[in-house]
Amino acid sequence: MPNNNTSEIKFLIGLDDNRVPEKLMWTAKDGGIELEEAKAIMLSIWDSKAKETMRIDLWTKDMPVDEMKIFFHQTLVAMSDTFKRATDDEKMADTMKDFCDYFAEKLDLKK
Repeated sequence: MPNNNTSEIKFLIGLDDNRVPEKLMWTAKDGGIELEEAKAIMLSIWDSKAKETMRIDLWTKDMPVDEMKIFFHQTLVAMSDTFKRATDDEKMADTMKDFCDYFAEKLDLKK
């Protein structure tokens, strides 16, 4: 790395005998997070050499399905916001938000 300014994010995954996640913990000291528990992680990493996305999708065995649906919805909304900021393509971001509304409606997430 060209300079000494770095930041680190760590994930600790507790596995059962079948290597299924039982506990997810994460640390991001710059953000004030120290061994916080999570029930799910979705991480996407862009490999510019291969021009493909690598992913890590993990959730604990006790992650409730209703919370997983909310997690997916909030992730999709965040992705549409990030897409807008990264590309300045407002029309597509709005289309993505429309899908997020449809997704929430079909899963009865909107109250």
